[in-house]
Amino acid sequence: MKKIFLITFSLFFILTASAQVKKSTTVKKSVTKKSSVVKRATTKPTTVFRVKITTDSGVIIVRLYDSTINHRNNFVKLVKQHFYDSLLFHRVMPGFMIQGGDPTSKYAQAGELLGNGGDSLEKIPAEFKPYYFHKRGVLAAAREGDDLNPTKDSNACQFYIVTGRTFSDQELDQIELSTNRIFTAEERNAYKTIGGAPWLDNNYTIFGEVESGMDAADKIAAMPRDGNNRPLTDIRMKIELVR
Repeated sequence: MKKIFLITFSLFFILTASAQVKKSTTVKKSVTKKSSVVKRATTKPTTVFRVKITTDSGVIIVRLYDSTINHRNNFVKLVKQHFYDSLLFHRVMPGFMIQGGDPTSKYAQAGELLGNGGDSLEKIPAEFKPYYFHKRGVLAAAREGDDLNPTKDSNACQFYIVTGRTFSDQELDQIELSTNRIFTAEERNAYKTIGGAPWLDNNYTIFGEVESGMDAADKIAAMPRDGNNRPLTDIRMKIELVR
């Protein structure tokens, strides 16, 4: 990809009820009631974080993964700070992905080259998980290329959503040869049916996936663009946390 790519939780209380020992003033023998304790589960439920990305092309709802906790927490922090409000989807490619989150895009002039912003923020170490792959609809972090970033650390703010395309077995075979990896049956089936961007696997951290609104993502990806794949019409975003 380009140089840079891209619980509110409930507390359960243990309720206890104890009967008090009462003594009769007319009967010498006191009667003591047995105490009873009602216990409830104390396991804290995991909070699911979702964000709503609002654009002129529609709304995209994304669920963030708990297993990539550093990327999730960083993204939630930035959303709470309204960091992404009014930034652009500055790079779009049909059949591949839409990319945004460059802070310099907020006031960028028409035609200005974007995609290098966010370097002043601390990078996030890669969180590759073998069970996540670049199927259509995943949310992943952009980053600098391997020559400048051999550990594949993520840019702190830029991200992309895979729109992707479908691949044949022959194409997947070629990608296996060029990337020195073997697709699982699940991965191969997904890339053949719903599509994705298989050559990116284990190179960029995936930390969420779209639950609804891929039609909006596809619409953004199909916008007319210049030679740097920046849409000719600015596509601004607003991102907020949702339940």
